[in-house]
Amino acid sequence: KAVVSTQSTGVLVSVFGPHECANRTARNHERAIISCSYNFASFGAAVRKKKMTADKKTTEVGVMIQNTFEAAVMLEKFPKSQIDIYVQVLQGDGGERCVAINATTLALINAGIPLKDYVCACAATVFQDSVLLDINNLEESYRGPLFMLAVMPQTESIVQLQLDHRLHNDHLDKVVRETIQGCRDIKVLLDRQVKEWTVEAAAAYEIKPRV
Repeated sequence: KAVVSTQSTGVLVSVFGPHECANRTARNHERAIISCSYNFASFGAAVRKKKMTADKKTTEVGVMIQNTFEAAVMLEKFPKSQIDIYVQVLQGDGGERCVAINATTLALINAGIPLKDYVCACAATVFQDSVLLDINNLEESYRGPLFMLAVMPQTESIVQLQLDHRLHNDHLDKVVRETIQGCRDIKVLLDRQVKEWTVEAAAAYEIKPRV
């Protein structure tokens, strides 16, 4: 499991597997499949929902996270298997998709699932010709362009890109550049956390870690 918080947004991610596929017809003989469930806690949404059944938006985000990590997880190491990812937004104040992706990266590493690289996500918008990163609900309410990028920082491979509302072409290069730099900064933070976990785990077993 992993919990990641930024500003007033907090996300809990749990990973189970690899295990035998629940649906044998979906089983792939060459690689594992990923299943992702994304939900808001009833107390976590800015506007509480009367029904906590999965709506269209949460289903779409779940599929987006699934597609993102299908490009990053070494699925070929677990043929005929399934990896389940459960994402629970504990508190939402904007940027939930990015926080969910970053938390999923940590949860997969904590579960021992091999990745090709970290997957780091960052969102940006443009306000009065300035690029703003790590957007909260108030900034999203301006209905400006919301640009979300998930990359594998070592190769700067883009594994997910989403744009809500129109972004002027004059701002595109700067927004992409700033967002990728934001992903690099997040990678440093995630790597620091993984090293802390390694040191703690090694100390528990009296092993000298190589970090």
